[in-house]
Amino acid sequence: MATQGQVITCKAAVAYEPNKPLVIEDVQVAPPQAGEVRIKIFFTALCHTDAYTWSGKDPEGLFPCILGHEAAGIVESVGEGVTEVQPGDHVIPCYQAECRECKFCKSGKTNLCGKVRAATGAGVMMNDRKSRFSINGKPIYHFMGTSTFSQFTVVHDVSVAKIDPQAPLDKVSLLGCGVPTGLGAVWNTAKVEPGAIVAIFGLGTVGLAVAEGAKSAGASRIIGVDIDSKRFDVAKNFGVTEFVNPKDYDKPIQQVLVDVTDGGVDYSFECIGNVSVMRAALECCHKGWGTSVIIGVAASGQEISTRPFQLVTGRVWKGTAFGGFKSRSQVPWLVDKYMKKEIKIDEYITHNLTLGEINSAFDLMHEGGCLRCVLKMHE
Repeated sequence: MATQGQVITCKAAVAYEPNKPLVIEDVQVAPPQAGEVRIKIFFTALCHTDAYTWSGKDPEGLFPCILGHEAAGIVESVGEGVTEVQPGDHVIPCYQAECRECKFCKSGKTNLCGKVRAATGAGVMMNDRKSRFSINGKPIYHFMGTSTFSQFTVVHDVSVAKIDPQAPLDKVSLLGCGVPTGLGAVWNTAKVEPGAIVAIFGLGTVGLAVAEGAKSAGASRIIGVDIDSKRFDVAKNFGVTEFVNPKDYDKPIQQVLVDVTDGGVDYSFECIGNVSVMRAALECCHKGWGTSVIIGVAASGQEISTRPFQLVTGRVWKGTAFGGFKSRSQVPWLVDKYMKKEIKIDEYITHNLTLGEINSAFDLMHEGGCLRCVLKMHE
């Protein structure tokens, strides 16, 4: 492209301070340095993690920054030494890197990667510990190593998944976070088996993806737990077989679930980020083998608690990030599954807006009727 090696000026939604409306600005995006890729973002979706950092509750939150981490686009240019993608490739930027070289990647035990984490957690690029975004010379921090609320972004090459160019970018943008997180929590982290009884706390996008994953794994009962009864109709389409609203009961929700499942569920998933719900999710698990997976991100400084006896008597408490999927290796596989109609994506998209409408999009997300809102980045 003619822009290779040049600074690109484009539109981006900038978060200047916590809880203040995002501002659409002209930002300068520097060319990619060694090991970096500059991507033209075509579509980005909104996720609760963006709102969490924007709210000021994220200990790693930095301002001013460009949020966004669930997106799809096309490579505009690459820096020195980048071999796995080239200009014109269709890609999904992944906040969970995969370098294939670090202790984590080589362990065979985790999808976490240590290579660029120190930089992405500090809102900068690894190469020179600086940002590629600026407004009139003033740097703007990166977010999660992705910053997709910008028409162009620069990411580390270990954070780019190359995908099938036939895949619709507006749809597969969702494979950057929420949908894989839910599916993978079931398939990779919990390894739910046929006949299992599953409880899901929180029926947003991630919770529904857990339901879809559990259904495909052959779970016999999939119990949705949410305080918004309006979510139950939608959840049926994703595989939820029965519903419990904690507001309908005087006793603790874990006791309700133990009572209706003859001793507890085989697997539970917390998709909210509420530490008291995390406790309930563990304690509704069956004695001897029940496993509870924490997916939701709790606010800074929050701690989980339960009686040790819960674990001594055989329950397992575990967590998952990006559903245990290795990003560069497995996101393309998920795209292929979508193209074969083996996983849902379209059904999660309830709203389509433009970058200029991003503040309205966040309002929709908080109102509860919205699962995923996808923003078109270029008019």
